[in-house]
Amino acid sequence: MRRVFGITGWKNSGKTTLTEKLVTELVARGWTVSTVKHAHHDFDIDKPGADSFRHRQAGATEVAIVSGRRWALMHELRDESEPALDDILARLSPSDIVLVEGYKREAHRKIEARRLEAKDRTPLSANDPNIVAVAADFTVEGEDLPVFDLDDTKSIADFVERSTGLVPRAK
Repeated sequence: MRRVFGITGWKNSGKTTLTEKLVTELVARGWTVSTVKHAHHDFDIDKPGADSFRHRQAGATEVAIVSGRRWALMHELRDESEPALDDILARLSPSDIVLVEGYKREAHRKIEARRLEAKDRTPLSANDPNIVAVAADFTVEGEDLPVFDLDDTKSIADFVERSTGLVPRAK
């Protein structure tokens, strides 16, 4: 069984910062952590002129870039639909937990990040039963879910461990 926990919220709600802090905290606790980030439809990690870019432009569906330090696999969708989160999770190597950033509409447990500077501050939790907690940089009133300070990474990590069944290792 793969442990998956999400970080969701509107644009500029603090999702990436919270994800980064949770990865750091969970790794420091001894867990192996993988992440999946949902991005805008036209994102690209490749640069024009690079060999891998040229391979894709020539029509390759998948391009693997491999070195002594890391490897990456890019899959060009061409006329395919965007893969479901479960399809992406199935391609990941085993880890103790996968943190998923974005994917507002998927049915995994997640925490909703809220910031005063967010593009939209409409609570997502009211319409998503998979949101099990809220992390905000302001006082949240009238919320039935656990609410954390957006910067209280240790407490949020404790909650993620409990929610996913990660049993803290003896020190």
